[in-house]
Amino acid sequence: MKSIIIARVSTEEQKEAGNSLPVQIVRLKQYCERKGFEVIKEFSFDESAFKDQRTEFDSILEFVINSKEKLVVCFDKVDRLSRNVFDKRVSVLYEKALSDEIELHFVSDGQVINDKISAVEKFQFGINLGLAKYYSDAISDNVKRAQEQKLRKGEILGPAPYGYRNITKDDGNKWVEKDEYEQSVVKVIYSMYVTGVYSVDVIKALLKTDYNTKLTRGKIYKILTNKFYHGYMTYKGVDYEHYYGKTIELEDYQKALEVREGKTRPGKTGQKYGSLNHIYKGFIKCSYCGCSITAEQKKGKYVYYHCTDYHKKHKQNNVKVNYIEEKILTEEFAKMFKGMQIPENKLQEITDTLKVSHNDKKEFYEAEFEKLTSEYKKYEKMRETLYDDYASGSITIDVQVKRDARYSNEQEKIEIRLKQFRQADDQYYITATTVLSVASRSYELFKSSKPNKKREILRLVLSNCTLKDENLCYDLKEPFQTILTYASCSEWLRG
Repeated sequence: MKSIIIARVSTEEQKEAGNSLPVQIVRLKQYCERKGFEVIKEFSFDESAFKDQRTEFDSILEFVINSKEKLVVCFDKVDRLSRNVFDKRVSVLYEKALSDEIELHFVSDGQVINDKISAVEKFQFGINLGLAKYYSDAISDNVKRAQEQKLRKGEILGPAPYGYRNITKDDGNKWVEKDEYEQSVVKVIYSMYVTGVYSVDVIKALLKTDYNTKLTRGKIYKILTNKFYHGYMTYKGVDYEHYYGKTIELEDYQKALEVREGKTRPGKTGQKYGSLNHIYKGFIKCSYCGCSITAEQKKGKYVYYHCTDYHKKHKQNNVKVNYIEEKILTEEFAKMFKGMQIPENKLQEITDTLKVSHNDKKEFYEAEFEKLTSEYKKYEKMRETLYDDYASGSITIDVQVKRDARYSNEQEKIEIRLKQFRQADDQYYITATTVLSVASRSYELFKSSKPNKKREILRLVLSNCTLKDENLCYDLKEPFQTILTYASCSEWLRG
């Protein structure tokens, strides 16, 4: 049978490690040789499996669709096909495989998709897609947690703004220090702007003539809107106090804000609604206006939920605000969890399959870990050599500092990657089996849990929860959506 092999990477780390394009090609060729497949075409490219627009992959898809004979399409792993369970390309290939027009082979996952696969194998494929996304999201979450920790410690994540500069201290740690000249420029910008007399264009011209400093209008505006100068850094809409020293006082920043807005800064208002801790308060949004769904207690024991109508959209458009009792919401959620139950015999079969898959993946992670460790030691050696060169007079102190900062930065990236692999490798099989187990027992867990635990379970499983009239709408996070889809499938009955 004729076959094509497809190798894909999406990150620089993958290009250089055990999942690189050449390594994938070799594995796929060896597999086809063992199976007696004739390889007629090789595709090797760099492209994210998350993107909606995948030019390289679309050309491959066109080649497969236009083929006049049955092909075996070989990937290294399911996540080399896609990390997005909603990718229409996955559906196209999957349906062609079920129609016996092609076969999909995932070599390292040990999975074949054709017209003869069982319900469990279909489920396994769906789970692999869901877990591919879950696994990638878990790594992303690890990075976000590391970033959050740095922010809470008052450390900047990226390049310092004008007036400050990134440095590497003698102990190798990153820091930000003030640039005294640029600091004086920032103070001059604020001192002129807060008077309300100088426009940004005038300030730009005066900086050029009086301070020999060329700053664009956009740069000056960024300086006037950046909270960093009065002691805070903003990341994704959240302010974090930093410890690199202030350039101006908060009062100056607020005066500049007033000048920009042409009015006094509005004061903060108190919350309109109380803070009763009901199960679903703040968890659900109104589908009509987007406001939060709040809770009210009636007669001391009945709890009803309704839209806050904070923006008065219901009132202005004469749209009724509906009330729904808490127990009805609980019943709806419980019904959803009940549909997620998997037969015990199928659960064990899937878990066993995942265990085998995990053992295959460990070989890759061990190779990647060894590669990164070696890379870290290489940069450590380069830093030692760099110091010897400086001590011998071969290079200047400026060259030594700049190169050492670059090598240290590379080591820091490797340390983060190593931490991700330690966590991800340990989490993959544990997470996969735990998710399946939780999904299967979610109905009993939800029904028996206390209010705060019910809320935690819902946050784990659901997203975009809205109330439309008196109907509950929501999206299930992966892989729970896949589990619900297959668990409710009548094919379970056929074993």
